[in-house]
Amino acid sequence: MVQTTNRFFDEVARLMNDAAGVAQGVRREFETLFRNQAERFLRDLDVVKREEFEAVKDMARIAREENEALKARVAALETTLREAAPKERAFESSNTDKTAATEPPTDPSSPNVDRPPG
Repeated sequence: MVQTTNRFFDEVARLMNDAAGVAQGVRREFETLFRNQAERFLRDLDVVKREEFEAVKDMARIAREENEALKARVAALETTLREAAPKERAFESSNTDKTAATEPPTDPSSPNVDRPPG
């Protein structure tokens, strides 16, 4: 009886061991199938890879930094132009006043106006 009991337990242990091996095989097969389906699904969605995303992200960061630098440069140039404009206007107005005082007004009907012969 002791031998039949041991043989019975040996058979049950072997059966359980085989069942565990089959279960592991099924699990590996399921994981492989699932992974392949997920990869195909993501490929069909045209999802970008992480490396490509990071590269574009860096390019966008650099472009933003350049944009900010250009904004600052434009603002500085506008400030310089604003500061120079009143001086230029004052210079133009002082020259216009002198010109108006030294030149007689021109009347197109007056005989002193240089006109092309016609």
